[in-house]
Amino acid sequence: MYFLNIINDIGNHYLEWKKIYNIIGSVLTILMAYKTLYWIIGLFFTRKFKPAKNNHKYAILIAARNEKNVIGNLLDSINKQDYPSHLITTFVVADNCTDNTAEIARKHGAVCYERFDNEHRTKGFALQYLLEKIEEDYGRMSFEGYFIFDADNLLNKNYISKMNDAFDSGEKIITSYRNTKNFDENWIASTYAIHWIRSIRCNHRARSVLRLATNIQGTGFLFTNEIVKNGWHYTSLTEDRALTADAVAQGYRISYQDEAMFYDEQPISLKVALRQRTRWAKGHLLAFVESGPYLFINIFFGKLFLKTKWRENEKIEKKKTFKDIMLSVLESIRHRFASFDTLIQLTPFSVFNLARWLIVIVIMYGCYCYSNGVDINNLFSGSTYLAKLLRSLFEIKVVINPGINALFVGMIISIWFRLLYRLGMYIQNMWVAIYVFIIERKNIKKIPFMKKVLYTLTWPTFDIIGRYSTYAALFMKVTWKPIPHDSKVTIDDISNDKIKSS
Repeated sequence: MYFLNIINDIGNHYLEWKKIYNIIGSVLTILMAYKTLYWIIGLFFTRKFKPAKNNHKYAILIAARNEKNVIGNLLDSINKQDYPSHLITTFVVADNCTDNTAEIARKHGAVCYERFDNEHRTKGFALQYLLEKIEEDYGRMSFEGYFIFDADNLLNKNYISKMNDAFDSGEKIITSYRNTKNFDENWIASTYAIHWIRSIRCNHRARSVLRLATNIQGTGFLFTNEIVKNGWHYTSLTEDRALTADAVAQGYRISYQDEAMFYDEQPISLKVALRQRTRWAKGHLLAFVESGPYLFINIFFGKLFLKTKWRENEKIEKKKTFKDIMLSVLESIRHRFASFDTLIQLTPFSVFNLARWLIVIVIMYGCYCYSNGVDINNLFSGSTYLAKLLRSLFEIKVVINPGINALFVGMIISIWFRLLYRLGMYIQNMWVAIYVFIIERKNIKKIPFMKKVLYTLTWPTFDIIGRYSTYAALFMKVTWKPIPHDSKVTIDDISNDKIKSS
């Protein structure tokens, strides 16, 4: 009896909490409305950089674990760069390798260090070790900038020259165009490939144009030596997210060079993809916990409480002109908004939305149905095109009298409406794949039409996997495991394919 009284009491407050639920949803929609502007800017514009006046000295960092199949092809593409070779030094850390990765790296001209440490297994620890060795043998500040690549990458011939254009313009952290060398190998690889291009169009291009901070994505980026002046500190499951959040918190902007293109190998195994996406999800959650508070503070206080890790203390000028003051105000606005934007990226809204949905729409609504019964006009209610189509074809009403049966039926109906909405939204999101195939047709390898149709249909699984990987990562202990790379594609193969298709 006591238990039933609790159910009845919860149900009596459902309508009040439903209003709060809707208000929170409206606020979140408003907070993220600005991203529509990103899509519009990304459709038409990207930042252009003037040819560099100076050639800078760079180090290339590659963390490799049992990458004998691909490391040679990456190093060949580096050796074929049109940038002065004496200004490039390539460093490889053969991390816990049991194959001849180190031998191949040295044969292709790289400086290679071997590391054996099974307790600290992430890529971040490998980079930390590599930069410590560079400090011992060369001095980290002897290089003006550092590139980071994965062993499976391939670089276009002008990659470093184009990145140098951006670096010479004064940008301190720069990411680049991430293409896919095995785009058409299967539907799993294609979902990753479309995702990376979506990121370019809806994130990188607009943020770079607006001088904000885009996000680093694991590989294919360049940063100034001051970032690692005191070593590498990002050893979590997703070192790229941690670096992005920390850089923005420190006041750095992260730019994007659209003309610098590299190629990446994507997973083709669903098992491997699930493992990788769960690791990403766990890393993103950790980055939110670690850097979210600093970003939140920056939104309101700017650089007032900035924790300086990398920059030298700037000298305070006694006199400032009106122009200096206005530039300072604009920089403060830019930094605050960049902090807000990055915090929005890091915040696991899918987790928060799931929690409020379970509490209000499933549990409290079920309790409401216990007291008031179920009276649903149509099981295909909803705003998606799928729901509207099904509603026009079918009409299924549900009426249940108050009681325990109504409680459980109400919960089940709430779950059904959620699944129907999600399925409808994922189908509608197929337009992203169509958009990518049309707008980026010059940069995507030639793919048969029917494969494009297949990849359009399977594309939504990328976001589906991402959502449920995040839910799983909340409760799982996730460890870093290597992703196998076996592609034999070389940069010459890609260049020849472009010549044939043009």
